[in-house]
Amino acid sequence: MTLEEVRGQETTMEIVDRVQSAGTSLEDLLVAAKKQDYLTVGVYESAKIMNVDPDSVAFCVLATDEEYECDIALQIHFTLIQAFCFDNDINVVRVNDIERLADLVGSDATGEPKDAHCILVTSPSANPWKDPSLDKLSLFCEERRSMYDWVPTITLPER
Repeated sequence: MTLEEVRGQETTMEIVDRVQSAGTSLEDLLVAAKKQDYLTVGVYESAKIMNVDPDSVAFCVLATDEEYECDIALQIHFTLIQAFCFDNDINVVRVNDIERLADLVGSDATGEPKDAHCILVTSPSANPWKDPSLDKLSLFCEERRSMYDWVPTITLPER
């Protein structure tokens, strides 16, 4: 039996369970990274980090919802960020619940929700940060890429 045949036998429930598990891992990763001050939130802030220190980027989350699907400028930024991530071997996922992500990453100094369209999990190059959730998400992304899903969509768990 080939690998493709084995994958073909996976049930829809197994795939759903894996995606839900990835959602829980993503939430855990974002909470842990926020505590360590390893989050960069915002499209422009993320672009700056990627330009200045791409080796510090460990994971990328792109978020949108129906309100922003037609925002051409945002989609262009997403395309450029994805290309940068692919070129630098950075795992990238999409999340369709920007409000939930904004809740997870918090608000800025004025109390306004941060622009959660792009979130980077960073890690200092001198002392790399290891987190089990990051490892789980890396495996999830690798598995999805083997199925030609280059930017998998993750659903965050309900709260």
